[in-house]
Amino acid sequence: MTHGAGVPERDATADVTAGAIRNLAGRWLPLLGDGDFVVSPVGLWLGLGVVASGARGRTGEELGALLGVRGEAAAEAVTGVGRRVAAVDGVAVATGVWSAVPVREAFRRGVPGVRFGALPWAALFALPDEAFGATDDMSLGELPDLRGELDAWVRRATGGRIRRMPLELDGSEDLVLLNALALKASWSSAFPARLTRDEPFTDGCGDTRPVPTMRQRIPAGWVWYVDGVTVVELPCAGEGSARVRFVLGPEGAGPAEVLPAAWAGSGARRPLVAGSADLALPRFTLRTTTDALGHLAALGVIRALCPGADFSGISAADSYVGRVAQSAVVEVAEEGVEAAAVTRVTMTRGAVPPRHEAVERVAFDRPFGVVVLDGAGELPLFTGWRSSAPVRSTGGSDGRDVV
Repeated sequence: MTHGAGVPERDATADVTAGAIRNLAGRWLPLLGDGDFVVSPVGLWLGLGVVASGARGRTGEELGALLGVRGEAAAEAVTGVGRRVAAVDGVAVATGVWSAVPVREAFRRGVPGVRFGALPWAALFALPDEAFGATDDMSLGELPDLRGELDAWVRRATGGRIRRMPLELDGSEDLVLLNALALKASWSSAFPARLTRDEPFTDGCGDTRPVPTMRQRIPAGWVWYVDGVTVVELPCAGEGSARVRFVLGPEGAGPAEVLPAAWAGSGARRPLVAGSADLALPRFTLRTTTDALGHLAALGVIRALCPGADFSGISAADSYVGRVAQSAVVEVAEEGVEAAAVTRVTMTRGAVPPRHEAVERVAFDRPFGVVVLDGAGELPLFTGWRSSAPVRSTGGSDGRDVV
């Protein structure tokens, strides 16, 4: 894993790339439904960006339309975004590619931060070790069980927050790409544990039940409104730390309407009039696995998903994208926030303390969203939606939600 400290200098394409990632997030949200979910738009963009750097012709055009970059520009943007994300305090990012077919040297050089390795069935192609590049630390005669190896990589890259790679392998894969993103941060002002108590939460089905709810009085500057959506930012400790925002829309509003308010610019914000706010926020965990292959088709990426796709910039093999999946988790508690996501892209040739004049109460007592952004508040690292009522664990003594 790569840990960063401080915010890197922005290059000339940083604003364009950040806009493209927010656009991907905004277009993806309506496809995720209104139930509980957590995803990483940055993780999906990075994973697709690596393969887009080797896409050519109409395949490259479709991916470029979704990602905002293509070809060599995609490779440069992936490297830039990876460095920018890694520079956020408390965030780690890693990408690995395992291949059974020869990978072009130009593709490998174009993504210098990516780790390359061999799939066990590469021996079927009688490939020499050098076909997999100098970063491969395995020989074809000493290949471990792939599932175990990739799961171990996932655990290392996410600090154990995600234990397994999304979806199983069936041996038809020509190339497997994994991107991992992990965050661990403490609030600059922790919630006093003594104030946590059960309060009513009305879920997306209209049922109300008591849930463990944290409480804290926060400054007015941590709260603002965007088109009827309440946004609360809880600062994390550390210079250049992630920005964690919770968003609460009008009753009945869904995630596609509410979550984009978290990254709306300052010109769209209306400040809190009161001098401070009493915040009531459920303690919760979200953990989901999303099969995004069908979502890509709905977003206009068709050729990359079909035989005949042109990824000649990656390999001479006639491969196409056969699986895209993402596992993600976010945990919010009194002390801080932890989150992780692993995105898998598979290519195959087979089937596939202020002065208080007034105090506003801000209670997240109905479906709400959580968004984690980079230090500049521009890249949506994680977006989540909590529709169900958080429940107490029956397997431990800490009472934390285990959904």
